[in-house]
Amino acid sequence: MRRALVIAAVVAAALTLPTAAWAHAALLKTFPTASAEVDTPPTEVRLVYDEVVEPRFAIVSVTDAAAHQQVDGPVHRSASNPYELDAPLKHSAEGWYLVFWRVISADGHPVRGAFLYRIGPNPGPPPKFVIPSLTETAVTPGLISLRWLTFLSVMAAIGIFVLRTVIARPVVSRVPGTRVRALSIAFAAALAVALVATPIYVLLATAQFALRSFWSFGALIPLMDVSAFGRGYLRLELLLALFGAAGAAAIWLDRPERVHRSVAGLLSLWGALLAAGAVLLVPGTAGHAAQTAPRALSLVFDWLHLASGSLWIGGLIGLIVLWSALPAATRTAGLAVCVPRFSNVAFVSVAVLLGSGIGAAVIHLPTLATLWQTGYGKTIIIKASLLLAAMLVASVNLLRTKPALARGENAESAAILLRRLVSVEVVLVTSAIVAAAVLSSYPPPPKALASIGAPSATVGPGPVTEVVERNGYRVDMRVTPNKVAVPDDYTVRLTRNGTPVRGATVIATFTMLDMDMPTQAYRLAERSPGVYEHSTEALVMVGRWGLTFEVQPPGAQAFDVVILDHAAG
Repeated sequence: MRRALVIAAVVAAALTLPTAAWAHAALLKTFPTASAEVDTPPTEVRLVYDEVVEPRFAIVSVTDAAAHQQVDGPVHRSASNPYELDAPLKHSAEGWYLVFWRVISADGHPVRGAFLYRIGPNPGPPPKFVIPSLTETAVTPGLISLRWLTFLSVMAAIGIFVLRTVIARPVVSRVPGTRVRALSIAFAAALAVALVATPIYVLLATAQFALRSFWSFGALIPLMDVSAFGRGYLRLELLLALFGAAGAAAIWLDRPERVHRSVAGLLSLWGALLAAGAVLLVPGTAGHAAQTAPRALSLVFDWLHLASGSLWIGGLIGLIVLWSALPAATRTAGLAVCVPRFSNVAFVSVAVLLGSGIGAAVIHLPTLATLWQTGYGKTIIIKASLLLAAMLVASVNLLRTKPALARGENAESAAILLRRLVSVEVVLVTSAIVAAAVLSSYPPPPKALASIGAPSATVGPGPVTEVVERNGYRVDMRVTPNKVAVPDDYTVRLTRNGTPVRGATVIATFTMLDMDMPTQAYRLAERSPGVYEHSTEALVMVGRWGLTFEVQPPGAQAFDVVILDHAAG
């Protein structure tokens, strides 16, 4: 009972914390500067990112008020800065221009953005540009399905191999008439699925990168190793083949009827385990774990999550295969040998899951509130719920079937219950892997959320009207028209018990949440009793902004009101 409670508590804690989250390429600097005025027409648009992006997958569009394209040539990487993409421009007339860009992050996720700039001292009011959608993600049914199938098959192959060569091996020597050949076949089947699914997944992702049809093989195949993501998963394919060869050699040399392994058997087993470890390292190096500081620690956490998950799901599938393959006369005796050994391995895996989950959370989670305030966090909750349900099912096996098999009391009925419960557990865990596939497609909560505090409301796009009660004060906030690169009016009406509060200090701070940009701060002037206003072009980029209103009433304690704003063009 004590061990069951420990397992449940450990898993619940680990699963309510996110694993290493994949973030996306951030735009650090632009020329022309967003919302800036330039005196002479620029010859090119320059975009500087926080990671190297591939120009062959990049789109940069510059259009005038009449939607005429101004880009005059292909996008290319700067010769002096690998983090910079340049797009040559035609000679442009005085007026406003919209820059729209789309790049592929090193982790294989599309990222978009848009901003305005103007040429000349008198360009007139900004026109109503039609800004393309900025919500593109890797959350598509095809990509999610293949991502799920790839990871499920890879993890299952590794877990089944460990079950066959390490955990279930003593069954043959201790229970006469038993074999583990079915586990070897299951390992080969899972590996075959992984070897087929991985290149198809890379091909489909490359089609999305290049905005081409999946069936354009002639154009897509040369591009599969162009992106860092594609190169990483093609390396995964090679390592899977190496693991398959090493695993096949280890199984062929193994004689499970003998208690002790031969030297050749030991060497081949360790070679296969090392190859499996290398396989599990690739997703982190091809994803954002390799882009997050401290890099080594992020990769370790990512690897530990995949390794513990592989032992869990692969072991569960292997137990079902073993149950079905063992002769009826020796089934309970074989399970009595294998199940306790697997239980011990699963217990260690849960402990590893806890440690790596906490470590990854410290690195990647900006605030605890983002767990329920963002789509990314809500997906974590769904995943955690599925896995917690699986652990509750597993606890029944731990408390009932394992002791019954060990004592030999009602062993046959215990074996049947084991199969049913493990089948339910497999369904729940594989469903959780679907949630994990969706999770890796979402951008994680921006770290800037940690600096602005807990938001009182989420608003936009469009005009903002929001009322917040704080410290006995009523704060009525308005932002109009709440559009990018135009003078927006910011109004705060401050009252207490229905009476306007005069002489307060109100400062508005603007923090861009989608890009790494400096914050801006402006003081709102009191235009009438209790009404504080300011007009400025603070929202210089389409996307999510954190607006913090710092209010200092006269002779009273200061307080902050934070709203999350989605600004559009």
